[in-house]
Amino acid sequence: MANAALKLISTIFILVFLSSFIIPGHDCQEFSRKLSKKEFGLKKQKLSHLHFYFHDIVSGRNPTAVRVASAAMTNTSSSSFGAMFMMDDPLTVGPNMTSKLIGRAQGIYASADLDELGLLMVLNFAFVEGKYNGSTLSVLGRNMVFSAVREMPIVGGSGLFRFARGYAQAKTHYANLQTGDAIVEYNVYVFHY
Repeated sequence: MANAALKLISTIFILVFLSSFIIPGHDCQEFSRKLSKKEFGLKKQKLSHLHFYFHDIVSGRNPTAVRVASAAMTNTSSSSFGAMFMMDDPLTVGPNMTSKLIGRAQGIYASADLDELGLLMVLNFAFVEGKYNGSTLSVLGRNMVFSAVREMPIVGGSGLFRFARGYAQAKTHYANLQTGDAIVEYNVYVFHY
C-alpha cells in the first residue's frame, strides 16, 4: 500500500512538474493580442486623391536615379533585364521641374521582365509639404513602362498615412529614350485615418 501511494505521489509530482513547461504561466509574454482602434487614436478612414509629377533624371551632372547593379546579360537584353536603379526623385505639383516641390520618391526600381520593359518598383513617396509633411506612402508593384497607364499598389505608409492602402496610377508625361530621363504623372488614391 505504501508503495502504491508513493508511486501515485511520484506520478502526480512528475505530471505537475512537466505541465509547468507546457502550460504558460501568468508571467509568460504573449506573441500577439487584439487591439482596439481607440488605443491608437484611429477614427473613420478617409479616401484621399493625390496628384503630382515624378521626375526621374538618369542623365547629366546631377542625376536623381543611378544604376547600382546589373547582370552579365543586361546590356544585350532588349528589356535591360537585371538593371537596378536607386532613386531620390523630386515630386512636384506640376510637370515642370521648377514647379513646387511636395516630396521625393525614394527607393529602387529594377528591370524584372525578360521580354518587355517591366520594372519592379519598391519606393516611398516621402512628402515635405503641407499637412502631409513628414508622412510617407509605400509602393510595391509592377510598372510596365510602355503601357499608357500603370497601376501599382500602395502597401502602407507612415505619419498621416499610417495603415494606408490603395493604389497609384502612373502615366508617362515625357520620356527621352536617348537619355532615359522621364516625367511621370501620378494619381494616387489612398484610404487612411
